[in-house]
Amino acid sequence: MGRRRGTMSDGLKMELAKELGFYDKVQTDGWGGITTRDAGNMVKRAIEIAEQSLAEQSQKK
Repeated sequence: MGRRRGTMSDGLKMELAKELGFYDKVQTDGWGGITTRDAGNMVKRAIEIAEQSLAEQSQKK
């Protein structure tokens, strides 16, 4: 299976890593050093943020 090109910006990934508590691991080992669980939690949190943003936008209309 080939690698997919990431769709999250580097800034968002860094922000999420800090929020979820594994930013230091990224700093020392790079993105390849995080666990699958950490990556999944990062995606889950990004989806939550996107859903919140969409909900706020729809309330303003």
